[in-house]
Amino acid sequence: MSGRIGAILIHGLGGTQYDLGSLHKILQRGGVETHAITLAGHGTRPEDLVRVRAEQWVDAVEAQYRALQPQYEQLHIMGMCMGSLVALVLAERVRHTAATGRLVTLAPPIYIDGWSTPWYSSLRGLFYRIPGVATRMKVEEGEPFGIKNTLVRAVVKAKFERGDNFHYRWVPLICVRQVDRLRAWAMAGARNIQAPTLVVHAREDELTSLRSADFLQARMPDARVVVLENSYHMICVDNDRDLVANSILDFFGLPPQEFRSRRRERGAADA
Repeated sequence: MSGRIGAILIHGLGGTQYDLGSLHKILQRGGVETHAITLAGHGTRPEDLVRVRAEQWVDAVEAQYRALQPQYEQLHIMGMCMGSLVALVLAERVRHTAATGRLVTLAPPIYIDGWSTPWYSSLRGLFYRIPGVATRMKVEEGEPFGIKNTLVRAVVKAKFERGDNFHYRWVPLICVRQVDRLRAWAMAGARNIQAPTLVVHAREDELTSLRSADFLQARMPDARVVVLENSYHMICVDNDRDLVANSILDFFGLPPQEFRSRRRERGAADA
């Protein structure tokens, strides 16, 4: 175990490891052993999310954490979007501290109040109460797909059109209720998390405003915030992804990395 560093990376709602871009490879180059998990209801079809509960997501990641933690001197926890909520809840539950590792939350949706949030979003609590409605309603994934970079957005659009299984094109509204439950747990437990925490959030995030980052920084005992100026929600694949990666490496006490030019992104849409 001596000197070994690991990290658990948790994807977002409807997503896969793609949500975290190249972070697995970047961390591995820095000497961090990465571990992913496919959360219940993911990697198959959106309908499979209907009966999943937030407890299943947290319990699965907790089991992974407890199995891995004895193997590492440091085991970091990192989540993207909904995965960051799971990470927050997990960190409180397992009493994650500086002695065991650090915590990274990427675009945490403590508040769902970004600039593209539809007007009816505030009514979802009502929809939850009407039998069958939240199960049938679809929350569509549409442009800009959380991405400001037009070339990367074109890649994502092409993947959706081909039917690539990298992210659900929609999720049932009923599963957003589980995200709301995670949000409540994360808000209530933030003040109890002792692990040093990094919050990375885009100023122009269309899903969740900077209020989320401000909340965590104000409530958590040891939280620092990095604000991105040239990205939307999917910060691990957008314009500021290199800054995201190097901010995490610095937070983990690892040297920064140089990244290749992104000129091939246009051609990737045809791959």
